[in-house]
Amino acid sequence: MAEAVQRDIRNMEAQLRFCEIGREQKAHFVAWFAPAHHIVAAAAPFFASRFADMPWSILTPDVCAHWDGYAVTITPGLCEMPDANRLEETWQTHCAGIFNPARLKTAPERNPEHAPRIAPREPAMPRKPLTHKPLAAESLMDLRAEAADCRACPLWKDATQTVFGEGPSRAQLMLVGEQPGDKEDLAGKPFVGPAGNMLDRALEEAGIEREKVYVTNAVKHFKYVPRGKIRLHQKPATPEIRACRQWYERELAAVQPDLVVAMGATAAQSVLGKITPINKNRGRMIASEDGTRVLVTVHPSYLLRLPDEDAKAREYERFVDDLKLAAKLLKSSAHAA
Repeated sequence: MAEAVQRDIRNMEAQLRFCEIGREQKAHFVAWFAPAHHIVAAAAPFFASRFADMPWSILTPDVCAHWDGYAVTITPGLCEMPDANRLEETWQTHCAGIFNPARLKTAPERNPEHAPRIAPREPAMPRKPLTHKPLAAESLMDLRAEAADCRACPLWKDATQTVFGEGPSRAQLMLVGEQPGDKEDLAGKPFVGPAGNMLDRALEEAGIEREKVYVTNAVKHFKYVPRGKIRLHQKPATPEIRACRQWYERELAAVQPDLVVAMGATAAQSVLGKITPINKNRGRMIASEDGTRVLVTVHPSYLLRLPDEDAKAREYERFVDDLKLAAKLLKSSAHAA
């Protein structure tokens, strides 16, 4: 029996496939599995570790496991396997019950042992061990050359080029954006478009010299959809963020900044390794898993999209205040040293 249970857990870890429901901030990843044994609670920590940066639900006839980025919640199971073509409708029917288990229907009996799997819309990007030389031994020049040929996710196919980070090799401050825009994709440099101009102005008001800051993006290729002659920016998906995270980690090891400022939800997810709400966490220092000090704030492009001029002015001042806080933390750490 013990061997059968362990085999069932291994099958679940190898065969489970997630399907993305919703988009951007409302995205949730859902999977269906019909195990032969009561293994969901035992297997859930594996998926919480492997897919820590995306909210997911594993639905089974026995119980359902849900991950919100912080903890696993177990709720009653579902009566039947959702049809792959109707998964989003099924999810919308049951999602309200995730935080109120009494509203979910429980399963009177188990599904057949060999229930079909739901295929994902986007292939999962498993975390593979890196085979490059030790992080601390790498130079930014070597990293930039290697990243130019990156094929870790499909975004390279439509982008003009890899847009790698720029700045001093030993900067105190690292700014991490979300992804290059149209201007950056053509120029091959980060933050040279309208958002870059706003960032330059805010840095100057905060008393930070951009020439002394290392600036990069969580995702190194421009993701967009064509609309005539215009290329419309598209938010990177979690698999794309995860595939590109190795470049941020290696840049971080090379630059060794005293502070990282993550600008926008995509940047915060990459820097902290999990989905991190901006408004809830901005204005305070967060320690990442490797001990790096992190501040989160909005992305300059968010300010450009605000239609109301008064709101844009208020949010811009808040953005400058966040950068001033970063400058203050750097000064305090320099005095302490």
